[in-house]
Amino acid sequence: MNNPKRYLVTSALPYANGPLHIGHLAGVYVPSDIYTRYLRMRGRDVVSVCGSDEHGVPITIKARKEGTTPQAIVDRYHKLIRGSFEGLGIHFDIYSRTTSQTHAETASEFFKKLYEEGKFIEQTTEQYYDEEAGTFLADRYIVGTCPKCGAEGAYGDQCEKCGSTLSPDELLNPHSAVSGSVPVKRETKHWYLPLDQYEGFLREWILEGHKEWKSNVYGQCKSWLDGGLQPRAVSRDLDWGIPVPVKGGEGKVLYVWFDAPIGYISFTKELTEKWGEYWQDSETKLVEFIGKDNIVFHCIVFPAMLKAHGGFILPENVPANEFLNLEGEKISTSRNWAVWAHEYLEDFPGKQDVLRYVLCANAPETKDNDFTWKDFQARNNSELVAILGNFVNRALVLTHKYFDGRVPARGELNDYDRATIAELEAIRPSLERNIETYHFREALKDAMNIARIGNKYLADTEPWKLWGSGGEKLLHVEQSGSQARVATILNLALQITANLAIAIEPFMPFTAEKLKKLLHVEQSAPQLSWEGLGQINLLPEGHQIDTPELLFEKIEDDAIQRQLDKLAQSKSQNMEQETTVEQQIEPMKGLITYDDFTKMDIRVSTILSAERVPKTQKLLKLSVDTGIDKREIVSGIAEHFTPEELVGKQVLVLTNLEPRELRGILSRGMILMGQDPDGKLHLLQPDSATVPGASVS
Repeated sequence: MNNPKRYLVTSALPYANGPLHIGHLAGVYVPSDIYTRYLRMRGRDVVSVCGSDEHGVPITIKARKEGTTPQAIVDRYHKLIRGSFEGLGIHFDIYSRTTSQTHAETASEFFKKLYEEGKFIEQTTEQYYDEEAGTFLADRYIVGTCPKCGAEGAYGDQCEKCGSTLSPDELLNPHSAVSGSVPVKRETKHWYLPLDQYEGFLREWILEGHKEWKSNVYGQCKSWLDGGLQPRAVSRDLDWGIPVPVKGGEGKVLYVWFDAPIGYISFTKELTEKWGEYWQDSETKLVEFIGKDNIVFHCIVFPAMLKAHGGFILPENVPANEFLNLEGEKISTSRNWAVWAHEYLEDFPGKQDVLRYVLCANAPETKDNDFTWKDFQARNNSELVAILGNFVNRALVLTHKYFDGRVPARGELNDYDRATIAELEAIRPSLERNIETYHFREALKDAMNIARIGNKYLADTEPWKLWGSGGEKLLHVEQSGSQARVATILNLALQITANLAIAIEPFMPFTAEKLKKLLHVEQSAPQLSWEGLGQINLLPEGHQIDTPELLFEKIEDDAIQRQLDKLAQSKSQNMEQETTVEQQIEPMKGLITYDDFTKMDIRVSTILSAERVPKTQKLLKLSVDTGIDKREIVSGIAEHFTPEELVGKQVLVLTNLEPRELRGILSRGMILMGQDPDGKLHLLQPDSATVPGASVS
């Protein structure tokens, strides 16, 4: 879209079940902030929208593990995430949350409109149900063995170890993350968005209309479309989320991937009464910054939702980045293999722009990239300190040394001066082109090239050699020819410095602010607006600059080693946990003969009643129907099961075990159990209801 009337910039909603890490920052939020700051500097009408995504299964799982409520979890991380953004200078016009009342109303109205217009498919399917917990299980509530890599603890939608996308039916030995029991299939009704009906629209809109999109985004969209789209559920059987607002939706909530993107609309509503200008006017350019794992939802699902609803604009671009790895390994929140934003701010106070710079310079724009602490150190020391900081410091120090800190008069320019000015003027169009086409790494190089131009200019002209041996400060007194030449050189050096303050602001706002203070100009000085970039009359003759200070400091080896040690500790802890699990698995017992096995009489039995054995902590007295008789069995499982949850369960019983008296009760048999490495017990049960007495062979 050429010359849009206004811009709407959205950034992927961070999930409020953990803190931000550098992968999030490099993939979404640093690029989004650079783009928005640039537009503001150009005087464009722009609104930047973001907020916490606070619904979904992972949040309920975390709450259950911590023994707290989902609301407490999202409150904690919403505050932490928002603080990290503020600390890093990542600014949004509004940072809201999907638990807000406005969002609940907006998402409900969106659903109801599609429902009333018959845009959904109602479908009854079989899904996993936890009989012990009395609830349907979302994919993330089902865990088991990954069929691809064999890792334990894979979720019903993804294996975090190998990264494979899964379905619950693919898991080996699936069990409920809620109760640990083996789930059963039950029928449940849900509403589906028929994506297949929008496939033609999406093909034309993306594949024909947006060939300018980044190749990684365009390619993933094409792959999905070529594979054929299928209806996608927009509701879930959960109690945490926005209730399905129609008849028959009792006990169900909106699926988080239906609810969350509507947040962009609801947050804009919270921000301004004129929200419709940004969402319903075709002269608005909508740009959505997301990560690689969100492409299908923002380029396929959300546009289909907007099309089905009608009345909303569609994104002009979705400049998604790829993944950022850490020290050669995939970032993993569960393994604590990450650089957390809030911890970085604590460990490197005052160095927000260093991280912003490194993440932009090394951004995974078209392929996965790797963050290493050694590279972080090298870029700070050899680029920010040695190039940008060095040039600014030399220009300011020499001005104070020779001209008492005042901008000297610029005399006649020579050919080299004019060539340097031409180089400076050429930066702006390249910088603008790269930002507006989302090539932020190249744009950062353009900005840094101003410092390189300045360094080369001072190194080639050597004003310290031209000044002479006297070293006296001159401003209004008559100057020699060589001293007048020094005045011209430093005037140009200071103009280049002022250009730097403009060019680096979208990338390093804290440094730009500090540089403006050193130049003794107001933060909103009109001469240092974007329109001043490339000009050489930004600082007038005689303007007083402040005392020089270093913009950046070297990062020493010990600071980097502390970060490497922290990662090494995480890796060591992960290895210990894995080793502990392996060591806790009991080794195989000695071999038995087939005849030994056939001597065991194992029967499917039904537990008729259960009660605690008085004055014991571990023993339960069970009355069971073995099919051949009714008998009592004493079992040491009271710490794992309550009597109430066992009654009616079918279990496997070793019936011909020699009777044994325990606490005055004759126990005739043994309940067979499975035991995890961590000691948790599981009932061994038939897949479906079986007549008591059925033998196991």
